[in-house]
Amino acid sequence: MLGVGFLAFATHVATLDTPQDPRKADAIIVLTGGLYRLDAGVNLLNDGKGERLLISGVNPKAGRDDLRLATGGDRKLFSCCVDIDHAALDTIGNAEESGKWMQTHHYNSVILVTNNYHMPRSLLEMRRILRGVEIQPYPVVNTNLSDGSWMTDPDALRVIATEYAKFLAALARGWTGMADGSTTANG
Repeated sequence: MLGVGFLAFATHVATLDTPQDPRKADAIIVLTGGLYRLDAGVNLLNDGKGERLLISGVNPKAGRDDLRLATGGDRKLFSCCVDIDHAALDTIGNAEESGKWMQTHHYNSVILVTNNYHMPRSLLEMRRILRGVEIQPYPVVNTNLSDGSWMTDPDALRVIATEYAKFLAALARGWTGMADGSTTANG
């Protein structure tokens, strides 16, 4: 049963695609940690797909200018419309900090940017916290694995297996009641 679940999980994340033209949302949230996530979030903000961008889980040593320079983002855009979360240390923390931010700004819809392999667990954690919020997934795909090549690529297999174990742990936390999800975006 565990093997069937892993196969379904791996196939799902390997076939996720980045949306070509996502619907406009109130906000955009980028979870740091993967290649091209920041660029994708800044591009969405530049394209008017959200009013503000939260970059969650930023290393405390990295400042606004560091992120702006890394993405080639506009100084004016970063000053007005980009918020940086240094508090989140993991995906649960990303969800908690995002919930506070969404509530502060009274947002009801969000585009969630993270890597394809990280999207299922990120959505699970975000939906626990952001009840009543429309969450639009925006998976970033660094390497196309939809042809099943993840099965023969040791690095891809390791990443997907690790993420699957974390996903199962997140599911178990929800089933056992250890994840309360008491924060809502609107109070």
